[in-house]
Amino acid sequence: MKKIISLLLTLMLTASLCACGGGSDTPADSSSEENKAEAASTGAEGDADYSKVKIGFICLHDENSTYDLNFINGAKEACEKLGVDYVLKTNVPEGQECYETAADLADAGCTIVFADSFGHEDFMIEAAKEYPDVEFCHATGTKAHTEGLANFHNAFASIYEGRYLAGIAAGMKLNEMIEAGTIKEDEAKIGYVGAFTYAEVISGYTSFFLGARSVCPTATMDVTFTGSWYDETAEKEGANKLIDGGCKLISQHADSMGAPTACENAGIPNVSYNGSTESACPNTFIVSSRIDWAPYFEYIMTCQAAGEAIAADYTGDLSTGSVVLTDLGTAAAEGTAEAIETAKAELEAGTLHVFDTETFTVDGAKLDSYMADVDTDPNYEGDHEAIVDGYFAESAEGFRSAPYFNLNIDGITLLDQKF
Repeated sequence: MKKIISLLLTLMLTASLCACGGGSDTPADSSSEENKAEAASTGAEGDADYSKVKIGFICLHDENSTYDLNFINGAKEACEKLGVDYVLKTNVPEGQECYETAADLADAGCTIVFADSFGHEDFMIEAAKEYPDVEFCHATGTKAHTEGLANFHNAFASIYEGRYLAGIAAGMKLNEMIEAGTIKEDEAKIGYVGAFTYAEVISGYTSFFLGARSVCPTATMDVTFTGSWYDETAEKEGANKLIDGGCKLISQHADSMGAPTACENAGIPNVSYNGSTESACPNTFIVSSRIDWAPYFEYIMTCQAAGEAIAADYTGDLSTGSVVLTDLGTAAAEGTAEAIETAKAELEAGTLHVFDTETFTVDGAKLDSYMADVDTDPNYEGDHEAIVDGYFAESAEGFRSAPYFNLNIDGITLLDQKF
């Protein structure tokens, strides 16, 4: 049995398991002694003992992927803040390798194991069943609320709110171009490079479009898909196809520099994702939204340190600092910062909802009711009415943290749906 075999290797694994890109290793003990002492002191006073926590992180790619870099930065920030030892494993495929890595981390003494990609979920569940005393946490997953495992958890954030705000920046830029006479009102077309036709991607590009159209009512959007989370060539080709098709501004839900680079080369404004691309694209970068994972990592480590249960589904938001925007780039239009701040305050106050059914139609009709598929299990009977008080309640408390908005609204054209 793998667990028994791995136990014989625990001392070696503890010394060799790694943290960094490209498959190279760094020591597992990644927290300074000063931070450990500070956290231990805080834990004693707050009835939370961080010395008993050790966390392992599993990433699909490495620092070259903006998606994975976002997790890596959050992991380092949270662990250094709390003085917790961590181990970081990169370039772990969405296959049995994920289970192997999760089991190795558990055998090496990790009390929490976290994985960052949708396709890791089934293998994390497999590991959770074998190691009931270790907490297994997973980003973007859908099964924690139906698996019935006390030690398996899903997490996401209301990034659709961040994408909506980034969409406002896009709409402001389109307005600037219209006012300058660069484009006509009916030419305000956005291009969007998506990875897959998953609800996460659909929710993201729809919220981005609704943000843009809230300030630029004539905006439309074309979406193309690459069939990969990280494929620089395909993402660059997708962006170029959209530009050739008349799109005046490009955004993305894909993880390489392919689309931003294509925009910089073509002089097309760009809204990136998961971090600023201004250093590489100084003339075209507008803004980027991203999930800050540090608050969630602090949450799960503090729960374990205090002996408290970790939520099966966790959704961070603007108020928890889990949804953030980068600083605006030089390509942003005048007045963008003020427009974003106004909308952000309204989102936090609950007076503005991203998926307000008054702001979009589906096949020409207003959406009055929609049964959201909140689980991929066909035998699950917990699907629920998603239209609440006049808006689509995405990632609602009590259902699941991962997005389930999967509607094609009017104004958005899908150029291909093969993925």
